[in-house]
Amino acid sequence: MEKKIVRAEILVSGLVQGVGFRYFVYQHAKNLGLKGYTKNLYSGEVYTIAEGSKEYLEELVNKLKIGPMHAHVKDYSVKWTENKNEFSDFEIRR
Repeated sequence: MEKKIVRAEILVSGLVQGVGFRYFVYQHAKNLGLKGYTKNLYSGEVYTIAEGSKEYLEELVNKLKIGPMHAHVKDYSVKWTENKNEFSDFEIRR
């Protein structure tokens, strides 16, 4: 059975900039075979768009709820949408 590919827009807030959060997202997304990007926002949040199987995206979200060692995640939100198939890889954007 083929897994349905979906898209998740994830917004994480708290102490998530300057602690290696984007690299943390990148490592986990690459390991899960997801496509998309992560970037810092001027608001101090980290924004991630990822496409892949819902199972793997949920695994990524569970990792981002915790974050890397020096991060402190206060809140997060996930918006599930249809896959747009616009990415060929996962990257960190500046």
